[in-house]
Amino acid sequence: MKACVIVFPASNCDRDMKVALEQSIGSSVDMVWHRETDLAGYDLVTIPGGFSYGDYLRCGAMAARSPIMAEVIKHAERGGHVLGVCNGFQVLCESGLLPGVLMRNANLKFICKDVELTVERSDTPFTGGYHAGDIVTYPVAHHDGNYFADADTLKAIEDNGQVAFRYVDNPNGSQNDIAGVFNAAGNVLGLMPHPERLVDPMLGGIDGKPMFDTLVQSVAA
Repeated sequence: MKACVIVFPASNCDRDMKVALEQSIGSSVDMVWHRETDLAGYDLVTIPGGFSYGDYLRCGAMAARSPIMAEVIKHAERGGHVLGVCNGFQVLCESGLLPGVLMRNANLKFICKDVELTVERSDTPFTGGYHAGDIVTYPVAHHDGNYFADADTLKAIEDNGQVAFRYVDNPNGSQNDIAGVFNAAGNVLGLMPHPERLVDPMLGGIDGKPMFDTLVQSVAA
């Protein structure tokens, strides 16, 4: 299979994503600059954390209008898999690929720490390496991770099983403790915590590794 990491000005977790993917794939992963206009041949597209365009306007708003995002949208619409983490989650919401928005943390402070999450589903390509109800630990590092959706959208997300992870102890005020959501088709995942930062014992844990192992296996199959 072939995977890539989209790189925007001020992305800063792109190398972490590349390393995590390469460990699971066993081959090189491409870095695709945001001004590119072709994603042909890629099975998996990832959007990493960081501060794309300095988080001007709203986090992810300018990145969502970059040329490459038109291709990411086409990739998702034809059933290709997309993973967006932290700033990547913000970009996916701003581009319309995921419902809801990410707002300023409720305490108005930058949060950087390990958090516990509950796995909501284990029947997806992203979460098949876990069991529903598992508690995993991922790091968070964000200022705008407070997930919000209007009442009708939130009900649809819950009713359709689009919640991927919830915070055990909500650090940022997200509605219904939501830490990550799928699109309706289940091939796009936006996640605020960073699974790519815990894929090796030397990094402090491997709770994030099952996500990448299972995702790679599922997409390759």
